[in-house]
Amino acid sequence: MQAETYPFVVRPLPYEYDELMPVLNEETLHFHHDKHYKTYVDNLNNLLSDYPELQQMSLKELLSNLEDLPVNARGGIRNNGGGVYNHELYFDSMKGAAGQEPTGELMEAIKRDFGSFRQWKEQMKQAAVTKFGSGWAWLLSDREGKLSVVQTANQDVPDFGLYTPILLVDVWEHAYYLQYQNRRADYAEAWFDLINWRKAARRYEER
Repeated sequence: MQAETYPFVVRPLPYEYDELMPVLNEETLHFHHDKHYKTYVDNLNNLLSDYPELQQMSLKELLSNLEDLPVNARGGIRNNGGGVYNHELYFDSMKGAAGQEPTGELMEAIKRDFGSFRQWKEQMKQAAVTKFGSGWAWLLSDREGKLSVVQTANQDVPDFGLYTPILLVDVWEHAYYLQYQNRRADYAEAWFDLINWRKAARRYEER
């Protein structure tokens, strides 16, 4: 994703609000993008307005150097900056449902590190379904190209010095509850049809 600095902007969806149906309907996307994600952007900008020394740092730089930030800003940047980063990657990881599978270098890495594409899906879904409370399930690559599935809580992000995020699924209730209610497993299973494998492959190749 493009590096940007303060003031951060609300990025439009890379598709129309009805383009992810039937997996995610328009109401869910309007609620998720226009309200939840926008709130994280607004909160981050409001916080950074009091810290001019931080306004030239990119989002990844802020999130990678939390221990070096002013104590009073640290928690807010972790929560709201993470909320901005995670949502932007989540929305950018999807496209209209097409039932694709990865190809090329990324598919070979999935087979190597998980045994098969099916086994990766099982592990990814398990991570999404078993994440207690709110959080995310990620597919990450280390510097050598080895893939792993991890969970993070709330709006935490992986260590960008060690890992390149390839894609992620949002398992906060606001991501699916309007449509799926408490059926997180159904949402997680349906989400696989939305993955934009072309963009995922590019992130892997450019790690």
